Amino acid sequence: MLFLDDLQNMALATAELAQEKQPLTPDSVRQGARQMVEFAKADPHGFWEVFKDTMISFGLKVLAALVIFLIGIWIIRSVQAGMKRMFTRRNTEPTIASFVTSFTTISLTILLVVISISTLGVDTTSLAALLAAGGLAIGMALSGTVQNFAGGIMLLAFKPFKAGDFIEAQGTTGKVVEVNITATKILTPDNRVVILPNGALSNGTIHNFNGRPLRRVEWTVSVEYGVDAEKCKEAILDIVNAEERVLQADTDMKTLYKELNVKAYQLSTVNYRMDAIPAPFVALKSLNASDITFVVRAWVRASDYWDVFFALNEQFYTELPKRGFGFAYPHVVVKK
Repeated sequence: MLFLDDLQNMALATAELAQEKQPLTPDSVRQGARQMVEFAKADPHGFWEVFKDTMISFGLKVLAALVIFLIGIWIIRSVQAGMKRMFTRRNTEPTIASFVTSFTTISLTILLVVISISTLGVDTTSLAALLAAGGLAIGMALSGTVQNFAGGIMLLAFKPFKAGDFIEAQGTTGKVVEVNITATKILTPDNRVVILPNGALSNGTIHNFNGRPLRRVEWTVSVEYGVDAEKCKEAILDIVNAEERVLQADTDMKTLYKELNVKAYQLSTVNYRMDAIPAPFVALKSLNASDITFVVRAWVRASDYWDVFFALNEQFYTELPKRGFGFAYPHVVVKK
């Protein structure tokens, strides 16, 4: 396209030198070529002079565009390497680091190509309009994907959870096995893989059960009326304190946090560290129609939550009756 424009300009110059009166349409390549041939026949020496000047001008434009392109490629590679070093220093999520780096590289490469083409003298207005129209069409066609894409960036940037966390979101509960730029894969307790789109996931409520290294476990223990409440509380506390995985008030917090590697947890900025572990707690919660209910609370490591919960449930069931604290249940006493 550029060379044809140069031929047209050369044809205009040759027409002036030949003092021809015929009109020349700038958009007519055929007419320009015809006049160039006619001038070459009429004045071969003048034709080659004009042709030489035109080719030198065109060659200089090509050289300038090539130099700009090579320098631009070097700059883009330097920017890419700098971004990778920055993401490595900041321990950025690999998925978002790769996406941002690729997006920046592609954008800069497109800009470089446009600049290089404009250096050759080609009008890039139509090219820019074509790219804009194409981007708009693609955006409209992939509106749902773009929403998931944006949601993925939000999840990777703010990190409400990470791979390995046990979460509840969008009506699904399970372990996060993969977080990519458009979807999140969750492995449910019954070994199903559920793929959640990041758009809906980032806009909904997320319960992260592993968002903290420590969790409080709570039980409710109901026993029959007539028991000594204080002795029952003591018996429950004995059972709880006998469990080695239950944390006590004298726990060394520095040693505990070092063991848990608190930096591995994502939500560490919201009242994260506890100064001390509350001691296991038992209190009379309610007086019901046929029983009384005690509430039991204790702190454990997040990884021990369910194991301790089920283990102490069993201990309450087996040990309390041995100590004279029976469980209430609906029954009818028939007197003769």
